[in-house]
Amino acid sequence: MRMETAKRIAADEFKSGVSRVWVDTNSVSEVLECATRDDVRQLIRRNVIQLKQKKGNSNWRLKKRIAQISKERRRGPGSIRGTKYARFPRKARWIKTIRPLRDELKTLKTAGRIDPKVYRKYYRVIKGGSVRSRAQLRTQLKAAGVLGDEN
Repeated sequence: MRMETAKRIAADEFKSGVSRVWVDTNSVSEVLECATRDDVRQLIRRNVIQLKQKKGNSNWRLKKRIAQISKERRRGPGSIRGTKYARFPRKARWIKTIRPLRDELKTLKTAGRIDPKVYRKYYRVIKGGSVRSRAQLRTQLKAAGVLGDEN
């Protein structure tokens, strides 16, 4: 039988594609002498006809790219997609600022270092956006004479 036919029958037996069927080049004459499907099965059992392994897609490049990004590489202007506020929304920035400040005020009040009236006043000051960090809040409280020098 022709080589193409033998390969097609073998592929059918392997339940795979014809491109994955491998025939031993030293035993081509045996394959050509085959007459039936059973003869092809015998060649498969004798490993004259074998099935090649499936090709896989390597993740190496992806892993390398992720590693580079984690080291802050590949972040130049050509890689930036989205506007400044799409990448880090205003609301997210606000939340990141306001929560620690309110937390700081609360700790000062529970520790008894500021009274509820001062707490309420500075709560509104913070909400107005005039304080950027915990350190700045402490500085303002000290400048107002509300907070002592003890830490």
